[in-house]
Amino acid sequence: MNPLAWQSVVEHELGLQNARWTSAGHSGWGQSFSLAAGSARYFVKTASGRFASTVEAEADGLPALATTRTIRVPQVVAQLTSGDTSILVLEWLDLRGSREGAALGRALAALHRSTPPRGPGGERFGWHCDNWIGGTRQPNGWNDDWCAFFRDRRLAPQLDLAARNGGGPELQRAGARVLHDLSSLLGGSEPRPSLLHGDLWSGNATTLASGEAVVFDPAVYIGDREADLAMTELFGGFGADFYAAYRQAWPLDADYAVRRDVYNLYHVLNHFNLFGGGYLARARALMARLLAAIK
Repeated sequence: MNPLAWQSVVEHELGLQNARWTSAGHSGWGQSFSLAAGSARYFVKTASGRFASTVEAEADGLPALATTRTIRVPQVVAQLTSGDTSILVLEWLDLRGSREGAALGRALAALHRSTPPRGPGGERFGWHCDNWIGGTRQPNGWNDDWCAFFRDRRLAPQLDLAARNGGGPELQRAGARVLHDLSSLLGGSEPRPSLLHGDLWSGNATTLASGEAVVFDPAVYIGDREADLAMTELFGGFGADFYAAYRQAWPLDADYAVRRDVYNLYHVLNHFNLFGGGYLARARALMARLLAAIK
């Protein structure tokens, strides 16, 4: 669709005149823009075709995080559709670009301690709709068994995708062993359910100039809080103050390191399925470490 068509839909919806649009980046599944008109400014995200529902998923996840009143997220101003283009208009936040502060660690711990919703049958883990992890559909649904949820809704679908993307039989054999022994790797006990950001790498968290913590681009679901912490370690970018503040607010168990590798295997497999390259070797190395840890 001609961008001018959907841009005019946004401008009409918001009652803007003399609007100025500036590209703010793009990925393989969407684009983002800065929208300014007079003293008003917004952040606009768009997606189309098979990725159109990424916008709907974000519009679902951000209010869920905001409802906890624990951590700042951009407010959803409008969610619109124009032809095959889905549009999400968010408040504009002046981001500082820092993940060093303790404020982010304390806010994340508070988010994880908040009381999450449950499924219709009282199930503790999952989410009411599927969403996206980057450009990959993320199946959810509800389950009262955390190990079963993570096996069936996280690792198994990524391994299936990896088989179609050329991951090879060695990866599948190791993956089958990880799935078989997942309960042992996760410690055999159920974690306290927490509302998770779900895609907490360094590009999705920062602070405002005031020092207030901000997160965005979520892939929310209810699960083990350690899954969020694990991803912060996967690609780096979070400062020592962040970890110290989180652990002071809510210490981690001694077996966290093994579970961290389990949870990060999901994201490494997803990166292989999205981008290929060296992520295959990284997935194999993670699996080898996990298999060596099986008791």
